[in-house]
Amino acid sequence: MKFGEVYRLVPGQVTRLGRAPSNEIIITDDACSRNHCEIFHREGTWFVRDLKSRNGTLIDGELLEGEAPIRQGQKLQVGECELVFTHDLSEVSPEVAGEEVDEHPTATLNLESTQDPEPTILGSVNRNPYLGGERTKEVEPYRPGRELAQLYRMALDMGRATNAQQLAEAVLTGLTAGTPADIAALLLLPQPSSSPADPADLRVVAFRSPTNQAYQPVSGGLSSRVLKDWEAVLASDTDEDSLLRERDSLGELSAKSVICAPIRHDRKIYGLIHLYSTNPTRELGGDDLQYTLAVADQCAGALDQMLRQERLAEGLAKLRDDNAKLREQLGIESDLIGNSAQMAGLKQKIGRIAPTDSTALIRGESGVGKELVARAIHLSSHRRNGPFVCMNCAALTETLLESELFGHEKGSFTGATARKIGKFEQAHRGTLFLDEVGEMGLAIQAKFLRVLEGHPFERVGGSTPVKVDVRVVAATNRDLESAVEQGQFRKDLYFRLQVVELVVEPLRQHPGDIPLLAEHFLKRFTAKTGREITGFTLPAMERLLAYDWPGNVRELQNTIERSVVLCTGTQVEAEEIHLSGLGASDPHRNDSSTAGASPFGDITLELLEQQHILGVLDRTNWNKSQAAQILGIERSTLDRKLKRYRVSRPDR
Repeated sequence: MKFGEVYRLVPGQVTRLGRAPSNEIIITDDACSRNHCEIFHREGTWFVRDLKSRNGTLIDGELLEGEAPIRQGQKLQVGECELVFTHDLSEVSPEVAGEEVDEHPTATLNLESTQDPEPTILGSVNRNPYLGGERTKEVEPYRPGRELAQLYRMALDMGRATNAQQLAEAVLTGLTAGTPADIAALLLLPQPSSSPADPADLRVVAFRSPTNQAYQPVSGGLSSRVLKDWEAVLASDTDEDSLLRERDSLGELSAKSVICAPIRHDRKIYGLIHLYSTNPTRELGGDDLQYTLAVADQCAGALDQMLRQERLAEGLAKLRDDNAKLREQLGIESDLIGNSAQMAGLKQKIGRIAPTDSTALIRGESGVGKELVARAIHLSSHRRNGPFVCMNCAALTETLLESELFGHEKGSFTGATARKIGKFEQAHRGTLFLDEVGEMGLAIQAKFLRVLEGHPFERVGGSTPVKVDVRVVAATNRDLESAVEQGQFRKDLYFRLQVVELVVEPLRQHPGDIPLLAEHFLKRFTAKTGREITGFTLPAMERLLAYDWPGNVRELQNTIERSVVLCTGTQVEAEEIHLSGLGASDPHRNDSSTAGASPFGDITLELLEQQHILGVLDRTNWNKSQAAQILGIERSTLDRKLKRYRVSRPDR
């Protein structure tokens, strides 16, 4: 008995037999189907499975139906060829017993030659033949010079690519020029995977076709094998092969041959390359298979570098953002200036609230420093190393506010040219400060409430749930109780926000802090402008103390900045302090000595605010920009308040 090639069988690896060059064992016999049978290991036993071959598979002369175990010494007949299964070569063929097939072979097949010619053995396609080193099987290089030149040109094109789309286009251009393929596609997984991936997760990045024919993917069978084994596969005459015709949609393309190659790098798979040839006179061959694998490996390396650069860019942006926030946070404690009883009580309450993760609601008039209080809470909490993200709920329309808070997917609305990460995701493991939360529309309040209760959310136009870990600190100068009664603010959201409440008193209620604040702002602005101003004259400080500061700390800050600009000496004079005239000294000022008295009667804070705004507008002859500056608010905020009050400029 004459024996030819010896094949090692490895547990966990399926060995296929047939005429097609994509098989591990190729048998050149017309009685053998293109994909005839396969041998695999399961639960300690080796099995043979017939792949619906035309002439069947025999074990010791008995026709195999489906699959059956194969044991020591049994003969496997495929067409006119016989193969002997063994764990010990000496028991079957003393001629080859001394050959070093493998140090510890698990099982082997000996091909018994009963006819000429013997089967053609192709090399393994799981190793790039252009990288050097020893191959698993010898492969004759068909076109090394031309292929290496094409690979070099593709490397230059890949190097110029700045994103995955450009890289994919460069790869397909090179492959269609260097192989007989007339249809090509590059597909990527959402993330590189180190385990077998699902073909359903693949998305087409680039596609080439000589016509407008739509892309037909290689479906589960072929793609699953490549994603599992990380080996490039060549399949030919797919119309004639029943197994591929059942498993894959190649027949819809009338493909005569197809290559499916993995894009792999550093023990991770990034996606697949598909090549099709629909021309029966220019079928894809073994050299094309190895060339495609080489291109796929080169593409994977470029993709890996591109992802590394993106991660580095994101990391650099985050470091810059963190650096800016740290610089900003360095002055936070000094910005909570004051030694009055009101400021001392506020600082004590911040110290008690900060260590918890409770939602906090900060209330107070415009300009009292609600954002500074929120920052102080964040910096005193265990989230201090996380991000602090601010969002003004009154600055945008309801649609844009939803997009800003929760983010949006590409194409979700006009102008959404890319995915946008919302404020909630930006504040993950940190604190989200929502200013003027009382201006939030009812529709978005419902979604906001669900996130506060710990539920995941979806980006605008998306369907993927997003879960975040965020502490919310909200602020408002609006009478939320009145808004709830009027149906403008959800009651359940009101109670969810008001877990812990901090009230920041207006500056007129702790005038003793005015000198400290004025000196603090003076030092800041003199350092910024380079002016040499040492302080305030006594009349200047008396002027500051006599004013009621309707715009609170923000108005005081703006006034000091203006005084520094106008100052001509080394001290700020009284005449260099320009006040709005709205806060003139009032014998009934609501300070600690007259805490129980109020000149305004029993009216709500919202009505008091409305009267004050209208009074400022009347004094400025309805110059909204000037009025907003006096009030210490944005022009857009003033317009929004007038709209809520349903007030317009009176006719003259």
